[in-house]
Amino acid sequence: MQAVGVMAPGQSAWVPRLLIGVAVGLTLLIVVAPLVYIFARAFGEGWQVYAANLMHPATRNAIWLTTITALIVVPVNIAFGIAAAWAVARFRFPGRGLLVTAIEIPFSISPIIAGICYLLLYGRQGLLGPWLQANDLQVMFALPGIVLVTMFVTAPFVAREVLPLMQAQGSEQETAAVTLGASGWQIFTRVTLPNIRWALLYGAVLCTARAVGEFGGVSVVSGNIRGQTNTLPLHVELLFNDLNATGAFAAASVLTLLALVALVVKAVLEGRRAA
Repeated sequence: MQAVGVMAPGQSAWVPRLLIGVAVGLTLLIVVAPLVYIFARAFGEGWQVYAANLMHPATRNAIWLTTITALIVVPVNIAFGIAAAWAVARFRFPGRGLLVTAIEIPFSISPIIAGICYLLLYGRQGLLGPWLQANDLQVMFALPGIVLVTMFVTAPFVAREVLPLMQAQGSEQETAAVTLGASGWQIFTRVTLPNIRWALLYGAVLCTARAVGEFGGVSVVSGNIRGQTNTLPLHVELLFNDLNATGAFAAASVLTLLALVALVVKAVLEGRRAA
């Protein structure tokens, strides 16, 4: 078997060098340069101005709302992903294929469309709007609406990472645990969960990154009320519209740092998963 990086007989030396150069050049141009520019603009007026922008009440509220949303959405999607993957991988039932398709729907629907659907369902003039208003319940233009649309957008990430692994591993170990008298909870915590832990963590990281950076769906259901219902991505847009470029880049740097941390964790988990 030919080793990676070894040129085939007759292959010109400039071909791999050209491909590597093109890959590195595009990476620097498309990925690295924008990241450097974000932090350069964020700190362009000094650390004190950067800190002042982040400590602005509206920015702090946006960071807090984004954090709360992620803290609610990610655990719910972890539970949903495990349950859905377990049902599909371990049982045969009518509608099994439909369930798999339903899990993948958020991948094919624009988040803006999802936001409009929630607005038409839970909004004041929506299907459930009169009932919600009569019971003094507000879903749209409040935290519940933001959580719902973010949960919809991020629903597939954990399930799609865990399901293939559970299908590949089969149920032999769980069946053996049953014959040894283990309870359902013992089987899950001592057999199933250890076998899927890296895929589960990988999916949770992807889910967190998507939840923190969601813009389209949240922009529809939140109302984008400054200091109340605008998450960090929405707040960046508001600052740009206010011609506050330094503040916008400062807020964007927080999102960028979160994305970079997610990428590092993702790379580590991929290595552990492969091992």
